[in-house]
Amino acid sequence: MSPGTSPAEIEFSSSTGRARDDVAEILAADDPQALERAAHVLRAGGLVAFPTDTVYGVGCLAGEAQAIAHLFEVKGRARNKAIAILMADPSDWTLVAETIPESAAQLARRFWPGALTLIVPRHADLPAVLGPNPTIGVRIPDYALARDLVRAAGPLAVTSANRSGGLNPKTAADVEDEIGSGVELILDGGPAPGGEPSTVVDCTMEPPVWVRGGPISLADLRTVVPVRGPSSLR
Repeated sequence: MSPGTSPAEIEFSSSTGRARDDVAEILAADDPQALERAAHVLRAGGLVAFPTDTVYGVGCLAGEAQAIAHLFEVKGRARNKAIAILMADPSDWTLVAETIPESAAQLARRFWPGALTLIVPRHADLPAVLGPNPTIGVRIPDYALARDLVRAAGPLAVTSANRSGGLNPKTAADVEDEIGSGVELILDGGPAPGGEPSTVVDCTMEPPVWVRGGPISLADLRTVVPVRGPSSLR
């Protein structure tokens, strides 16, 4: 507890069982109870940080508006910057996307599971707090723990587990240093294998548009569909 803070001033998350200004619980990702514990925290509206194939992410259930708002606060992220969704299986498309553009389907078949986020029309049932536009970024990570967590709890609104503008979080210790006081649980799976955020492509436009560089190059994308890059890369 911070000096001078009374118990009455602490915001408790009664369902997750911890005070908001406490440090996060850290659990080894290979602990037999890890997935069950993480899914419980998520269903109760809490935030969980975990490793993916790129960097450590922090997320909440994609349908929980209040939890998503808290995620923005913990991250220090501007509300005009949308938060993407992690899926586990292709069947999850129908839960998060209103339609699936053909270019998105082709890129997903080639690069998923993997470090590619595809921007598609957002499902009408998703909370508006996810972002200001009628679109949503989605991907299936190439990391079994992340997919198993989604299968256990449902699609997750996920962003990198750091303060906005901070260094990419590659370990649980990085997450604890950056946002440990704002999340309920950190799953420690050792260093994230990728180390950089995913490539992002906007598939709501034709041809699709390269938005952010990452592990999958523009040249690789263009072997599947004619992705339009920034002027310097065309």
